[in-house]
Amino acid sequence: MRLFRLLGRLVLASLAHIGRFSLLLAELLRGLPEWRVWLPRTVAEARSIGMGSLFIVVLISAFAGGVTAFQSGYQWQTSLPLYVLGTLVVSTIVLELGPVLTGLILAGRIGARYAAELGTMRVTEQIDALESLGRSPASHLILPRVLAGFIMIPALVIIANVVGVVAGWLAVKQVLPITDADFMYGAQYYYRSFDGYYSVIKAIAFAGAITLIPCYMGFNTKQGAEGVGRSTTAAVVSSSVVILLLDTLLAKILLN
Repeated sequence: MRLFRLLGRLVLASLAHIGRFSLLLAELLRGLPEWRVWLPRTVAEARSIGMGSLFIVVLISAFAGGVTAFQSGYQWQTSLPLYVLGTLVVSTIVLELGPVLTGLILAGRIGARYAAELGTMRVTEQIDALESLGRSPASHLILPRVLAGFIMIPALVIIANVVGVVAGWLAVKQVLPITDADFMYGAQYYYRSFDGYYSVIKAIAFAGAITLIPCYMGFNTKQGAEGVGRSTTAAVVSSSVVILLLDTLLAKILLN
């Protein structure tokens, strides 16, 4: 009986979350016509995301490209032509490491900030005051954050891909006698134009997880400062898990 009660509570809690999340999405859609409210805030949020996250994204992608090149040199078989390294580095960064590492880093940086900010506004009754004035919290607080994420996160992923490939290019030359012409030949020979689109599609999907889930967690925070901490932790963990789940699903659907 205890097991059935536990399962029942989990099902009811999941359905409640789905219902509240659906209502939040409906409020966001309803707030789109109020562009005079969310447009200036979106520009400010996009500037904050881009400038604040650029350094860490460049740093992580450079290390990812270098590590990929060093491991390739360690595991390299001399019977293979060296130009294959160009394909290996470019495909690894563009298809997987660039979008996923950037998404996980931004889930910790942006997701935690969104959840903490909105959670603090909720427990200090700032959101309640906004509602009492007849203003929509969705158009004032949530919609600018979500739109800024959808704009800037794909741009940061593209930057991460470029930096990762360049870093891998420079690093692989330190471990194997590959020329620039060989690397470029291998990078172009097996490269498909869909690879770049696939990376951007993943970035857009990850942007939804990085912005919507933390905003939902923060907006529904309860129980004071302790609730803010729980919401922030849950937002980072949930968005990271969803990013990995989306990564698997998109690879299965788009690369099949």
